[in-house]
Amino acid sequence: MKITKHDLNIISVLQENSRSSLQEISAQVGLSSTPCWNRIKKMEAEGIIQGYTVRVDPSLLGYRESVIVQVTLDNHSDETLFEFGRQLEKIPEVLEASLVSGDYDYYIRIAVKDTRDYERLLRESLYRIPGIRHTKSTFVLRTLKDRALPLPTASS
Repeated sequence: MKITKHDLNIISVLQENSRSSLQEISAQVGLSSTPCWNRIKKMEAEGIIQGYTVRVDPSLLGYRESVIVQVTLDNHSDETLFEFGRQLEKIPEVLEASLVSGDYDYYIRIAVKDTRDYERLLRESLYRIPGIRHTKSTFVLRTLKDRALPLPTASS
């Protein structure tokens, strides 16, 4: 699918507020409702728009701490990587996990209530995953930027 400036504008509006009505989106991007709706549906079908979510303030739900955990695995076989990812999926506090290059194999972002909650998570969940050789934890002091994807310029 060739991405047009209208598509990028639609994505921009939805990233700002995914609850915008079709009429609001259409007005902001300069399209009538039907072509706007068709573009949204096509981007959903193509996997460009993968879903709609709600952003919440974790601290207001009791998750006052965010931890970045760097993980090194014992080996890098397909089985080990698959199983590690499968086990991470089972831990609800894991917000994000990325296989990375460099000194560590994974960067994992975890939400916890406090340091004791993090200790519990390590003992009961993370350290029970087979194949972990080494971890390094860093508590996030403040998040400076957490925003939507910057959009490229597209041809019309």
